Amino acid sequence: MAKITFYTNESVNVAVAEGLKRRGIKILSARETGNLGLSDEEQLEYAKKNNFVIITHDDDFLTMATRFDHRGIVYVHQQKYGVGDLIRKLKLLWDVAEQEDFRNHVEFL
Repeated sequence: MAKITFYTNESVNVAVAEGLKRRGIKILSARETGNLGLSDEEQLEYAKKNNFVIITHDDDFLTMATRFDHRGIVYVHQQKYGVGDLIRKLKLLWDVAEQEDFRNHVEFL
């Protein structure tokens, strides 16, 4: 079984990606991939094409999740967690879930 590979769109603080990398988790940000400024649909398509579970604070992805095939979406309300708490929650998710568990699945944190 394959471990999750995460991708953050530009709504997520880059410190989240950096914190997860320090914990040995494969994750890329929109900034790293040169995807800043892409539309939400383009972000979702990029994540799908590269087999990434996308992490976002943008609730538009919840609507898109019902209309498009995707490799997984982790939605987190922007004010729910600080950076450290979000890193810990995502690390726990990475510890217990597999990539296959996320196909067309939305996880609310």
